[in-house]
Amino acid sequence: MSDFSSKDSSSRARRRAGLDAISAVKMPEMLTATVDAWAEAHHLSRSEAICKLVELGLKIAPAASAPAQTIASDATRIEEIAVHEIEGLLDPALPEDERERRIRRLTEGPPEFSHERIDLPKQHRS
Repeated sequence: MSDFSSKDSSSRARRRAGLDAISAVKMPEMLTATVDAWAEAHHLSRSEAICKLVELGLKIAPAASAPAQTIASDATRIEEIAVHEIEGLLDPALPEDERERRIRRLTEGPPEFSHERIDLPKQHRS
């Protein structure tokens, strides 16, 4: 009889409290077979193999950062790429101030639409 169906399962759960948590994982048959093959090659049980594979995956996965910071850094990076591409398209014979004006106009948009931009702070009219 399983721990879940017996009446004193809470006492068993309390006794196991110091041990690792038990987690059920639902996987497609092909993935289960692949994990089993990996486990056998590394002389591990399926449970140990899943644990090790998750640990390995988490080590190489990029660390999660603050969403607001990520969005801001992504926006900055996108703008840098856009400026680089625009610079490559502009006529090199243009004066520097005209090149900067065109780049600014293309990256920031026309001034008549600046009030619609959600990524810019709202400017208060006095």
